[in-house]
Amino acid sequence: MPPRSKPTARQARLGAELRQLREAAGMPAREAGAFLGGNQAQISHIESGRWGVSAERVRRLATLYSASDEKLIEALCAMAEERGKGWWEDYRDVLRPGFLDLAELEQHATYLRSVQIVNVPGILQSEEYVRAIHSSYVPELPADEVDARVEFRMKRRNIFERAAPTPFVALVHEAALRMRYGGRKVAKAQLEFLLEASEWPTVTVRVIPFTCEDFIEAAHSLLYAGGVVPRLDTVHLDSPVGGIPITDTAGLKRFGGMLDFAEGTALSERESRQLIHHIAQEL
Repeated sequence: MPPRSKPTARQARLGAELRQLREAAGMPAREAGAFLGGNQAQISHIESGRWGVSAERVRRLATLYSASDEKLIEALCAMAEERGKGWWEDYRDVLRPGFLDLAELEQHATYLRSVQIVNVPGILQSEEYVRAIHSSYVPELPADEVDARVEFRMKRRNIFERAAPTPFVALVHEAALRMRYGGRKVAKAQLEFLLEASEWPTVTVRVIPFTCEDFIEAAHSLLYAGGVVPRLDTVHLDSPVGGIPITDTAGLKRFGGMLDFAEGTALSERESRQLIHHIAQEL
């Protein structure tokens, strides 16, 4: 079977975790490859996510590397055994890979936390709000791509509709609530939808008010996705050039702490709903 030309972010993450285990054991790639009956190229393909690997081989490699974190090994085995295409794969030739990677990340997360300064969290945006944002790009996006982006973002909300909805804490700055993307009517409808979403069983919406005098170190959206074990947590940062995944221990600690700080400055859920309702009434 030829190597994958475009491994998903999750496939690449599995390979990267296996590489870290090997490097922690101080084992050369050629030795690990020989252990599997291959060579250094085989291990390189596995560690880059370009080749799949079975759970049985993950366990064999973990034993070779003297890896003792049983929960991590079981989580990696489960990742290796994942089969079938996610719904986002239908958009692989339509949207940039970063869109698909984000949906895949959300789908597998055990919990989600985000902070937003100038936008409502993407997964809680109304259809017209999404359309207004993507219709304002420079240069202008083709109409069919705008339609695809809107449809894709609506489908991402299915994580709240399954038997075990994903817990989600959304920290939204008051500035984002006062932005009038698409005009007053669209902005008001978005706030009303956000109020509705804040009542969903696993969704928590809290507002960081203008009256907050503490510095919040986040100019772009920040999403923290919890893994089955903390080692597999991932931070997704939005940037003008696309999403940036953060998986190293120092980065996870930094951005997790940033979220903790932001949460400490936010209004309570009740106070947040009152402020959202008040801003909506002003429109």
